[in-house]
Amino acid sequence: MNEYDITVIGSGPGGYIAAIRAAQLGFKTAIVEKEKNLGGICLNWGCIPTKSLLRASEVYRLIKRSKEFGIEVKGASFDIQSIVKYSRSVVDKLSSGVAYLMKKNNIKVHQGFGKLAGNSTIKVVSDKEEQEIVSKHIILATGVRARNLPEIEADGDLIWNAQHAMMPGKLPKSLLIIGSGAIGIEFASFYSTLGVDVTIIEIKSTILPLEDKDISDLAQEIFTKQGIKIYTSNSVKALTKSKDSAQVLLSSGESKEFERVIVAVGIQANIENIGLENTKIKLSPSGFIETNEWYETSESSVYAIGDVAGPPCLAHKASHEAVICIEKIAGKNAHALKKECIPNCTYSHPQIASIGLTEEQAIKGGYDIKIGKFHSNFNGKSVALSETEGLVKTIIDKKTGEILGSHMIGAEVTELISNFALAKQLEGTDFDIKSTIFPHPTISEMIHESVLAADVK
Repeated sequence: MNEYDITVIGSGPGGYIAAIRAAQLGFKTAIVEKEKNLGGICLNWGCIPTKSLLRASEVYRLIKRSKEFGIEVKGASFDIQSIVKYSRSVVDKLSSGVAYLMKKNNIKVHQGFGKLAGNSTIKVVSDKEEQEIVSKHIILATGVRARNLPEIEADGDLIWNAQHAMMPGKLPKSLLIIGSGAIGIEFASFYSTLGVDVTIIEIKSTILPLEDKDISDLAQEIFTKQGIKIYTSNSVKALTKSKDSAQVLLSSGESKEFERVIVAVGIQANIENIGLENTKIKLSPSGFIETNEWYETSESSVYAIGDVAGPPCLAHKASHEAVICIEKIAGKNAHALKKECIPNCTYSHPQIASIGLTEEQAIKGGYDIKIGKFHSNFNGKSVALSETEGLVKTIIDKKTGEILGSHMIGAEVTELISNFALAKQLEGTDFDIKSTIFPHPTISEMIHESVLAADVK
């Protein structure tokens, strides 16, 4: 019999962080993972491989622009299989690192599919055997998967999901991306940079619909200049496959042909076959596991963290929830997560990042606001880098000086957004940021300048 204090089902950024924190606090800990490689979707088929692919395309983009910097590179080319190989090597390296951390922290890894058989028992089924685990506490960290559209199901041939798009056998000449959230935009940026004719279809009136409208509008303007075709307020009415392409009829009435189609229309929770019927666990209307602020489900001793527990579905949120959940179990003075302090990042070119309320949300929330904006073409470091398309927009409560939200697009803004995450977590004000000395020349000065600009009469 395998008996543990805490057992985690799933080894993504929520699951493996939960297991490590549990072991650090003295719990006898196990993790159950159905895949061969640890790390979940994020490490194996999400965050990490896509950033590796985007890095490769960024290098190619810089080589093509080298003449701007007085450097001439002749005959630059790329091999898509070598790019994919590079991204998979990064994945293998980091997955091995997670496996090492399991050993280092004396965490037992059970390979197989985990299914609840009550609030303290898990059946683990693998090709080799079936095991039973008894655990005082069980944490569900089973994540999510890509959602298909009715009658447009990914087949790995003409129709791709994100996983297929990370492993292309060859580059298509033309590509349709259905959906313009972070996943869709990142693939658009990657493939467009490598010379693919990319089209984006978005059912909402703007791309990146969760972002502030100023950022979405500027992103659309920049991506259009890069050659990406964008159709907003539009959807796929019909798709007909042939041997080598897909004929797509849009809701606007236009018909277009594409060699490949990526479906990037959202995600759904991995809740099937994990034994929820053997518990009192409740689901939200959108199919995620319901929890309280400490990630307790409606079944005693069973918790849920990360994407399976609901949006925003972000790796860093999952990891943070993992620590909170374990520390609460341990009786420590845990602090509930503040959703308004969770940053969002899109790693396209240019990058996009945000935290807190958009301008529209702040107004709807009844705040009396002031707004500061600062453009990249006035920032010395951005000009030196020849990355002058960008904006930092900061939304401030006029009465209290509280930073309600910050939204940015431009070079390396995914590295800037943590400044505002820290400011919001510490309940800093515009005065605190104005009183902070930012080094020159840096892109981070745009944070300072955007806050100062909010006071311009």
